Amino acid sequence: MAEDLRAYGDPGSDDFRVDNYPFYLLNRTVSRYNVNIEAELRAIGIDIPTWRVLMILGEAEPQSIGQVAKLAVINVSTLMRVVERMEKAGLVETLPSATDGRVTTLAMKPLGHEKLKAARAVTAPLYRRLIRGFSATDFRRLIELLNRLHQNLE
Repeated sequence: MAEDLRAYGDPGSDDFRVDNYPFYLLNRTVSRYNVNIEAELRAIGIDIPTWRVLMILGEAEPQSIGQVAKLAVINVSTLMRVVERMEKAGLVETLPSATDGRVTTLAMKPLGHEKLKAARAVTAPLYRRLIRGFSATDFRRLIELLNRLHQNLE
């Protein structure tokens, strides 16, 4: 039977070890990922927050500013600064909601669609490298476990 590592990941345990703390490992992974993609994105004229917004809008648009902020894990005031830059760059436009005039929605302009396509192209090789060696079952399990961690934080 495999050793139970949960005590080693518990910051309240005398046995705590940072290399068994899932949030340290997640943060380390995301930080390294961001360093890797930042140069790729910069080469096509966008940054990581812009990439996040474009990815979200690429799945469904228009979306409310609040929903985009939630999905991008960015507070609304920070997102508004990102959106301002994106509007000036001709990537997105803000529009009043068709169903609620108090809500502002965000949609991509043609250049935003082009940048999204370019960003997907430059980030895809890294994604493929990262999942190399994961079976379909391993990958599905990884996604399930990450979603469970997220749900436990709700």
